[in-house]
Amino acid sequence: MINDLTPVIDLLRHKGTGPVRAMRPDYVDLMPPCNNACPAGENIQAWLELAQAGKYREAWEMIVRDNPFPAVHGRVCYHPCETSCNRGQLDSAVSIHAVERFLGDLAAAKGWALPAPAAPSGKRILIVGGGPGGLSAAYHLARLGHAVELRDAGPLPGGMMHYGIPAYRLPRADLLQEIRGIEAMGVRITSNHKVVDVLAEQAEGGFDAVFIAIGAQIGRRIDIPARDAARVFTAISLLHDASAGTPPALGRRVVIYGAGNTAMDAARTARRLGAEEAMVVYRKDRAHMGAHEFEADEAVAEGIKIKWLSSIHDVGAGTINIERMMLDVEGRAVPTGEFETLPADSVVLALGQQADTGFLRNLPDVAFAADGTVLVDAAMMTGRPGIFAGGDTVPGDRSVTAAVGAGKKAARHMDAWLRGTTMAVQARQPVIDFVDLHLPIYAVAPLATQQELPVAQRAGFVETTAGLTEAQARHEARRCLSCGNCYECDQCFAACPEQAIVKLGLGSGYEFDFDRCTGCGVCFEQCPCHAIEMIPEPAELRP
Repeated sequence: MINDLTPVIDLLRHKGTGPVRAMRPDYVDLMPPCNNACPAGENIQAWLELAQAGKYREAWEMIVRDNPFPAVHGRVCYHPCETSCNRGQLDSAVSIHAVERFLGDLAAAKGWALPAPAAPSGKRILIVGGGPGGLSAAYHLARLGHAVELRDAGPLPGGMMHYGIPAYRLPRADLLQEIRGIEAMGVRITSNHKVVDVLAEQAEGGFDAVFIAIGAQIGRRIDIPARDAARVFTAISLLHDASAGTPPALGRRVVIYGAGNTAMDAARTARRLGAEEAMVVYRKDRAHMGAHEFEADEAVAEGIKIKWLSSIHDVGAGTINIERMMLDVEGRAVPTGEFETLPADSVVLALGQQADTGFLRNLPDVAFAADGTVLVDAAMMTGRPGIFAGGDTVPGDRSVTAAVGAGKKAARHMDAWLRGTTMAVQARQPVIDFVDLHLPIYAVAPLATQQELPVAQRAGFVETTAGLTEAQARHEARRCLSCGNCYECDQCFAACPEQAIVKLGLGSGYEFDFDRCTGCGVCFEQCPCHAIEMIPEPAELRP
């Protein structure tokens, strides 16, 4: 027997449209989950729309409104936007970072210049630190018309982008090209200049405000017994020295202690520096590691060994002793009392890093957290008026993208402070979830993947991932569902039984003719991206 699945409608209980309209449609702009998740605050959906139309320069210009490093971010960002992408619940998330890289690389090849600065404000800003946060703040402040000077202790700008991310992930030429674009706007970058007295440099340079954005470039150490002959390094120092061209002598067998993203980079770098064996040792299991899954997968593919549930007990000359661990019911690693000796010519500690904020201790009214980071208010200003801080200098997420977003936010707060105002905080629209979309029809579109260089061909620090072709990038941009925002698909226009929707022309959207609209809600149900809401009829218009 075949069951009839037709829904039964009780016409006595279901109130139709009738002669009186109780609800009316309203076009809305909701927050796409990709935009909401982006630490740099990019309008991802907007530039994807431009890219899918082949308007690549306009798409790139949309990105650099918020982020001057699309080629960099397309390579090193961990793309939380993709983790949040609603498309992931249909087939696979849009490869947003790959399209961003395509646009950044295209801009470099075409020689597109960053936007011209506004008229000079007459204000001078000092940036301390040439990493992603400092460079981002410098860029946004320059766009606002301020004269900016950036001072950095390193020989080349870029901070942890240059000295903490291996070149096989971020080629230095691509990084420096985007930095040179910021310099071309008039930002003065002074390298090999370590600031030790902020107030003295502020006074000598006549700076109206200061932004402190030093990176977390000190590797954390722990008290592990080690003999005098043992070679123990931090992952940060290893990556820094390898990037600077002065790598340490690691030996044939290297043990990396820790399982975050930096540990995976250190292990892969050790192999490229000549180590025959690189082993990651971690006190918990894979489910609890700090590294992203793909980082661990890439490391294993390159021959990195990982020893889970193991803790280094002591380090000798050519060996290490490890203790086997187990996880208790709360997921904490506890010792088992069982030991094992492993060969190791050197040990690399990848246990996190911290910013060297000691030189700020003499600043009056500046407060510090227990971990040494600087405390700031909602406007990113320290207790000292005119001294702002962000990025790794303050508590919070530590990533290139988060630092770039912090630099932009700081620049806007500093601009407001210099003008004697405060930056208005705009209300955020509700985030549109997958369950809110109306997708009766959609095309299955396979993900356009970037080509990985075969492991056998990964010699030295050559880049391991290729970018998308133009056809692939455009295809990938077209996979965007435009969640929460109208893209003029005409679904509502075609579905309206009363012809109550008026097309205003390409790029101008639609409007409702409420003399015709009955409030039936068909347009709402047919809008695939939920750019229409049904709202109560205004009380003053009801009979």
